[in-house]
Amino acid sequence: MTFDPASYHFTPSAGPAPIRASTVLPALRENIELQTEDGHTLVGELALPESGPVRATLITLHPLPTHGGFMDSHVFRKASYRLPALAGIAVLRFNTRGTESPRGTSTGGFEEGIGERYDVEAAVRFAVDRGLPNRWLVGWSFGTELALMYGAVEPVAAQIEGAVLLSPPLHRATDTHLQQWAESGKPLTVLVPEHDDFLQPAEAAARFALVPQAKVVGVEGAKHLWVGEKYAARVLNDIVALVSPDAAAPLPQDWDGPTATAAS
Repeated sequence: MTFDPASYHFTPSAGPAPIRASTVLPALRENIELQTEDGHTLVGELALPESGPVRATLITLHPLPTHGGFMDSHVFRKASYRLPALAGIAVLRFNTRGTESPRGTSTGGFEEGIGERYDVEAAVRFAVDRGLPNRWLVGWSFGTELALMYGAVEPVAAQIEGAVLLSPPLHRATDTHLQQWAESGKPLTVLVPEHDDFLQPAEAAARFALVPQAKVVGVEGAKHLWVGEKYAARVLNDIVALVSPDAAAPLPQDWDGPTATAAS
């Protein structure tokens, strides 16, 4: 069964209440499908602010699907729960080819980051066609490889402002891709957990030195999967500060209004 975001049941609050991991704030949510140029249908969700302008758009690229990554990986799920209401930010999430989640399964199969180029292009094209402004790629783990490999070349480069990378392993992305980002001049913010399994802050700083405009930020205590509300909130705050500097900072930790609770 395909999950329908309209199934969230919102109830009024009796006053400000803490925002927890499963708290869903109001937004305009819809199931979407992306069509790739090589014939695949990718399933996803778009979450928009209920009112007011869209200040920025996050096009999220999830972790490795062969190791449990999908559009509901927790940082991206929390972004969709919170950022439309707290920061006026649109969040586009989708399953890359062959990836399954409660939303459904995208057609095709995992292609080691090669065929996924068309997935990135389809997501960006969808955001452009919808008129969503101030578009940023946000990649996590495997998703950072896709952002680095395809974000600084056409047709994507002209349609995005820059990218945020969470826990980049730099396995598939090479120095050539880093040089393409350097030549693009587009902003690149790299959040690197202190205890990452693949690339830790000192090595990341050395590798990303090829990109003069890259900002490498080591996050003390964090691990590759950003487990824990403290680290998820840190990531969301850093993303908002970059893509929408006029938004309230840090993000509120309480909400006075209707909320729903997501299934764990």
